[in-house]
Amino acid sequence: MTEGLHEPLEAPAVRETVQALQTRIAARFPQRGLLAVCGDLLLLVEEVQDSSSRTHQRIRVARLASRVVMVLVLAGTAFALVMAGRDVVRHGLDTFVDLLPLVETAINDIVFAGIAVFFLWSFPERVQRGQLLKLLHQLRSTAHIIDMHQLTKDPEQLKPSFTPSSASKPLGMTRDEVERYLDYCSEMLSLVGKTAALCAEESRDNVVLETVSRIETLTVGLSRKIWQKISNLPPSDAPSGATIP
Repeated sequence: MTEGLHEPLEAPAVRETVQALQTRIAARFPQRGLLAVCGDLLLLVEEVQDSSSRTHQRIRVARLASRVVMVLVLAGTAFALVMAGRDVVRHGLDTFVDLLPLVETAINDIVFAGIAVFFLWSFPERVQRGQLLKLLHQLRSTAHIIDMHQLTKDPEQLKPSFTPSSASKPLGMTRDEVERYLDYCSEMLSLVGKTAALCAEESRDNVVLETVSRIETLTVGLSRKIWQKISNLPPSDAPSGATIP
């Protein structure tokens, strides 16, 4: 597969789509809380876009520092082993038992140097992982907030046979408004998934990729539930409780 076949997801395109959705929500539901949620999503997209360059710069500095320290650790370990070997060659050993402390020290030095190299080698990726996981946590919370906004939009209240109880919460929306509102929620959930996918474009870390996959699965599941509600709406030409008190 050639590189030309892969067109990466770009933050400006996602940002533009979120802005367009925000404008559409403002035109139809300016007083609804869903508009503020869309504004929060737009801020998250902008944060992903802005943090990309900052994260790359931070990773470059962390990678340079870790590589320098890694070279120093390896050089120090090699120097210690060489000096110990030189002393053995110069002075010799009286018995084989005298060799055991030297072998033990060499093994410890090599093991600890290997642990340090492993830690330093993965340090830049952990720096990036922490930033991305913070953004992904906010996106997951946003998805649940969107779901909370659609929970009270019950299609049953629009059916002529619906009888409200004393605990029923007024819907205050027409059938077409409910359909449009639910559609906006579904679109916004899709954009939450796309924003999470932007984080996957910035990292190949397994933890980040798995978190992105879980968020996409969450948004698809919530969107499917919304479309089940839309499918249960009464026909648009049928009489309905347009504005249930």
